[in-house]
Amino acid sequence: MTALERQWKALQRQLTQLGRQAKKARGEARKRMKRIERRTRVKVTRTLRTAEPQVRQAVAEAERVGRGLRAGMRAGAAAYRASGRKTTK
Repeated sequence: MTALERQWKALQRQLTQLGRQAKKARGEARKRMKRIERRTRVKVTRTLRTAEPQVRQAVAEAERVGRGLRAGMRAGAAAYRASGRKTTK
């Protein structure tokens, strides 16, 4: 067997080994990616479930404050109009 044939066979063996390693790495990466996606999906769902009531409560409170502020402004304007303003001479 010539030196070139030996080198050729060695290269073929290395290529098959690399192919196996690549296939194994792809499988592991796929499993890891699925696990990460599932964990992310669960985390986002849980976060939304816990945050949504708090956000709704904050929005409702902001609406109440806004209504109170507007009512106070209307009452103040009405009181100002109702007061007998004295004109200075």
